Amino acid sequence: MSTPVYIAFEGAEGCGKSTQARRLADALGAVLTRETGGTIIGQRLRAILHDTAVTDLDDHAETLIVAADRAQHLAEVVRPALAKGRHVVSDRSVYSTLAYQGYGRGLPVDDVRAINEWAVGDTWPDLVVLLTVPDHVTADRMRKRELDRFERAGDEFHGRVQSGFAEMAAADPRRWVVVDASGPVDEVSATIRTAVRERLGL
Repeated sequence: MSTPVYIAFEGAEGCGKSTQARRLADALGAVLTRETGGTIIGQRLRAILHDTAVTDLDDHAETLIVAADRAQHLAEVVRPALAKGRHVVSDRSVYSTLAYQGYGRGLPVDDVRAINEWAVGDTWPDLVVLLTVPDHVTADRMRKRELDRFERAGDEFHGRVQSGFAEMAAADPRRWVVVDASGPVDEVSATIRTAVRERLGL
């Protein structure tokens, strides 16, 4: 059996992460999970974070709630699966916090990273698949669904988030792979599958 790996999907809202994470997990026979909300406790935390009725949540408090979700998720889902020899595929990871609460909210990225290093320990994704789509594709997909608290944050916020993801990917190319997700779903899945095979031998 190959060494179990932890693969995370990242990207802007509406980029197709959930669909592609599910497809890759199926192909690898991996545990499929998500952040936030990958545990029962996490679902309760996610409800606060995504509720559009929550209008006065402090950015620091938001960051700590996300870190709490992540600590629980890694302890309850990710680490046990890896310990049993199972691959893990997650829809979002620690890098979303750096992008959303760091770059997006404008909190010091080093501080956000330090908080999450304490929450994560040494369990960071082995591979991060960053899905990118043009702005008009994102806008079209967002028009077709009811938006949550983050999705309603505005173009400037989401622009900073996307820039954050791009900057992190450029700074760590051995861990990140960037995939254009604007094409047909099957083609995107095939591109991801090839990248995972080349990077991780799976």
